[in-house]
Amino acid sequence: MDFRLSAEQQERYARMRTAARDLPSPSSTAGFREDAWRKLAGLGLLGAAVPEEHGGAGFGALDTALLYEGASDGGADTGVLFAAAAHLFACVLPVLEFARPRTRKSLLPALCSGELIAGNAMTEPDAGSDLSRLATTATRVDGGYLLDGVKSFVSNGPVADLYVTYATTDPDGGYFGSTAFAVDRDSPGLVAGEPMPKSGLTACQAGEVRFTRCFVPDDRVLGSPGQGQPVFQTSMWWERSCLFAIYLGQQERLIRRCVHHVRERRQAGKRLADVQPVADRLADMRLRLESGRLLLYRACTEIDDGQDPSLWVALAKLAVSEAAVATSLDAARIFGGRAFLTEYGIEEQVRDAAPATTFSGTSDIQRQLIAREMGL
Repeated sequence: MDFRLSAEQQERYARMRTAARDLPSPSSTAGFREDAWRKLAGLGLLGAAVPEEHGGAGFGALDTALLYEGASDGGADTGVLFAAAAHLFACVLPVLEFARPRTRKSLLPALCSGELIAGNAMTEPDAGSDLSRLATTATRVDGGYLLDGVKSFVSNGPVADLYVTYATTDPDGGYFGSTAFAVDRDSPGLVAGEPMPKSGLTACQAGEVRFTRCFVPDDRVLGSPGQGQPVFQTSMWWERSCLFAIYLGQQERLIRRCVHHVRERRQAGKRLADVQPVADRLADMRLRLESGRLLLYRACTEIDDGQDPSLWVALAKLAVSEAAVATSLDAARIFGGRAFLTEYGIEEQVRDAAPATTFSGTSDIQRQLIAREMGL
């Protein structure tokens, strides 16, 4: 399959890379920033994959991934872009694909413009992201459901206006035992917690969200009752591919910095670039980046072509996330002691890359998914 980008795609990537200079850079972020959120909206990142009729840009998965990769390559803070990606892929797209027409009409324009911030309330303290073991329940009542339970690590949770969440509606229903909901922050019985202290991705605040007999009307059910698994799976296809384009851009930026550093830095009278183990390390960094990029572009193309992308999404997520961690650590080795000085920003890149192998399904989970797709 040919993944050469069209002239239009290359130009759009270049424009985003340039425009990203107006976004907060690493080391300039400390929690959620409204100015950054407005700029994300202005660049079209909050609604990139939403049709124009609903206020978005109407791009497919590959073009959306290119926007996020370009913004990251251009120097935008990884946490800032992560906040936008969690908003779009885990929340806005489920509303687009599964909400009722009236709900889509009322929510999507404000979500794409950034007027509303969405939080992904999936993970639970004891169940992780396993929909078959959710402790949060949704009890049927007249006109809707009552939600009870606690969600943790909710991306954008402390500042969100809307939460896409999942709850058990039929404990014996197996695959069809959970349901997805879009819940307003001001719903009685919903309490959003304070930001959790984090070592990385600090511009994307995460927190706890608690539901106590929180009423959600029927028109805020996403899909049909019992359809939580398909809703979640669709959002994960997008998140595990397009969101990780951020880490392609981060790796590109790190490699560029490392190349410049080894050309200029001298030790024992010779350039670091002329030290073979250093050159070998950079070659491995490039190999990981380009391999992950091809897998990610393939996953996005499968989504755009309407194919089952499960295998390619899992391969891409595994390859890119592992590469992001390895490349950030390689950059730290190349910079030596300077990597631990905050002024160089390398330590921040390590902290931002470290969670990549955990969120959106761990590397072990991706290997299980790949094995399943192989018929094992």
